[in-house]
Amino acid sequence: MWRWLKEFLIGPPLETAVLHEQRLSKKAALAVLASDNLSSTAYATEEILLAFTAAAALGTAIPLSYSIPVAAAIVILTAIVAVSYSQTLHAYPTGGGAYTVAKENIGVMPALVAGIALLIDYVLTVAVSVAAGIAALTSAFPALYPHRITLCLLAIAFILVANLRGVRESAAIFAGPVYLFIACLALLVIGGLVQIFTGHPLPAEALPPARPVVWDWVVLFALSRAFASGCVALTGIEAVANGVRIFRPPVSRNASITLYVMAGSLAVFFLGITILAYQFHVLPRDGETVVSQLGRIVFGAGPIYYLIQTMTLAILVLAANTSFADFPRLASVLAQDRFLPRQLANLGDRLVFSNGILVLSLLAGALIVGFDAKVHNLIPLYMVGVFISFTLSQAGMVVHWRHSQEPGAFLRSAVNALGALITTFVLLVVAIVKFMHGAWVIVAAIPFGVWICLRIRQHYYVLGRELSLLDYETPRPRRNTVIVPVAGMNKVVLAAIEYAHSISQDVIAVNVNLDHADRGELERRWQAWAKDTPLVVLNSPYRSILRPVLQFVDEISRLRPEDVITVVLPEFVPARWWHELMHNQTGLLLRSALLFKPRVIVTSVRHHLAR
Repeated sequence: MWRWLKEFLIGPPLETAVLHEQRLSKKAALAVLASDNLSSTAYATEEILLAFTAAAALGTAIPLSYSIPVAAAIVILTAIVAVSYSQTLHAYPTGGGAYTVAKENIGVMPALVAGIALLIDYVLTVAVSVAAGIAALTSAFPALYPHRITLCLLAIAFILVANLRGVRESAAIFAGPVYLFIACLALLVIGGLVQIFTGHPLPAEALPPARPVVWDWVVLFALSRAFASGCVALTGIEAVANGVRIFRPPVSRNASITLYVMAGSLAVFFLGITILAYQFHVLPRDGETVVSQLGRIVFGAGPIYYLIQTMTLAILVLAANTSFADFPRLASVLAQDRFLPRQLANLGDRLVFSNGILVLSLLAGALIVGFDAKVHNLIPLYMVGVFISFTLSQAGMVVHWRHSQEPGAFLRSAVNALGALITTFVLLVVAIVKFMHGAWVIVAAIPFGVWICLRIRQHYYVLGRELSLLDYETPRPRRNTVIVPVAGMNKVVLAAIEYAHSISQDVIAVNVNLDHADRGELERRWQAWAKDTPLVVLNSPYRSILRPVLQFVDEISRLRPEDVITVVLPEFVPARWWHELMHNQTGLLLRSALLFKPRVIVTSVRHHLAR
């Protein structure tokens, strides 16, 4: 049943030989990798305006017209970061992004910081994107607002299944909504600009008269906060560098073109929405997003408005798909370097890193529940990790170009250095401004994640030393004492006793007597069928089966320190999976309890039931 359900949901297994066929064209890859970056246009302008309204609440009024130069500065930063990552694509076409660049040029510790920061960012991307998408849905249908957590978890489950089906399948599923969102956003921006230039009347709510700005440190801090908040628009721009291996050859060229198309689209839509928000006097408010307000103003509450909201919902939810493409790949790179469990480096049935996809889903779902599926609760956690990776990636590229003999290396190094300085500034502002709003969680989580990676690496190192043949000595022969736990006398028990005698002459059967039950019948049957095997009956006044058996194994191990102890478990296998629900799992519990005991070998003698 499990196999049938698995194939129904994600499809039959694919051969490793067809792995190259899973690579994507630029058009398909844009749908997979750009959805996160483009989706930020739905809330980046709102984050700038929220910073302005927060400053006004504290007595520092900043004209909303300043949102346009703030957005323009963010667009310039986007261009610098895009150029920097394009250089990374050509220098490191094997993928890994900031982790690989930092490891090759700065060192292992900075690389781990970048890698953990990116992994945390991908988890937050899923949580923020899905929460923002459901917020767009509840803006259009307020009755759904109380059910937002359930809707978020269902959305994550849908993206999970789609990605488990494979890269090409997920691209085919999500390409339509992504490109339709681009069309809707273009329609909104063009429609709004047309209304502005044709003299369309502004909304009834007029802005209060602007007061002269008194420039001081408070104003500069408020503008810096708005700039840092709006830089959420850059999140996801690193996705192409991390997921470069999904492109068809020539990999670097196709990835670079996709990166520039993504950055250019972001710049146009982000700046356009910011201009419209200012021109139509749109301010953030509870229960409705800025994009929703603009849609109502430009097109009214008609079909086009609901189409824009539907596609905004779709792109915000599907923005999580970028993380589902990149998180497992980055985790596999760290796992190959032994900084994460090896299972994360294994390809699943559909030639995707299934374990990484499952881990990402569980972590993102936990964040959704823990932060009540509210975007503004998650945003403060969101940007620290991504700007750490931006900074380390560009700093690593500066070192790379310093050692490079390629023409134009100095100019490229200067571009990377400028980008590193700006992203460091944004990182500091975000960390300071949002520290008490939740950014401290990420500041603490990244060192903790690095520590875990180092502990995992140490475990694999110690394991390699323990299993090494350098100091191996041929062991002297040992005796084998076999213990067979039995509940009674039947075919399964007799088969286990026979197997035990085939591997050793020293076999002991053990029975646990619960509640001082009469054991005479068991002893009579034992004498009739297995009189050559001694039977030890253990009393268990507290009705525990495991404890007496484990104590007996420990006692035999103590009395015979030179022997190998083999525990043979008689078990039967039901013909139907649901039959398991009607039987206890004593054998499974015994195997688990004996797993960590030295010099103890556990084996099962199974009898398969016919029906």
